Amino acid sequence: MGVSLQRSMIVGLVLLFGVAALPLRAAEPTATGLWEQADERTGKPESWFKITERNGIFEGAFAKIFFKPGEDPNWVCDKCQGADKGRPVQGLTFIRGMQRNGLAYEGGTIMDPRDGQVYRALMRLTADGKTLEVRGYLGIALFGQSQIWHRLPDNALSSGDSRPAPRGAAPPKR
Repeated sequence: MGVSLQRSMIVGLVLLFGVAALPLRAAEPTATGLWEQADERTGKPESWFKITERNGIFEGAFAKIFFKPGEDPNWVCDKCQGADKGRPVQGLTFIRGMQRNGLAYEGGTIMDPRDGQVYRALMRLTADGKTLEVRGYLGIALFGQSQIWHRLPDNALSSGDSRPAPRGAAPPKR
């Protein structure tokens, strides 16, 4: 064996074992996916939301609304502003402009389709990626309201799953 071939093999082995010795770091979870918000008193699902990411910007839309008897299943956002005015709430993008900072998402807004109000927003994902705290606020985050959402399987919409929210979920922080 030539000296240069031996050196190449030694360098290759050092690189191989050196890389193998590095600790493996799991990728942080992301807020993209399907989420459920449940009624804090009954635990029954109220809405499902789909969060997507495009070019580093995260948005959220209504994926499914669980209407109560007597509620209009064809609800439109008649108090929304601009292009959203009069659009069906089902499928409406109501979280916009969120930018990821580790497990936190900030710099965006959230719109309440009941009154068309737009609030500044923060989202915080738990380290296991299963729970998302969504907070809308005026001025500073201290003056706002939070909801706790729970991750659903990505195929829940296609499977027609309408199971109740997980029991023991923490109530929203106010």
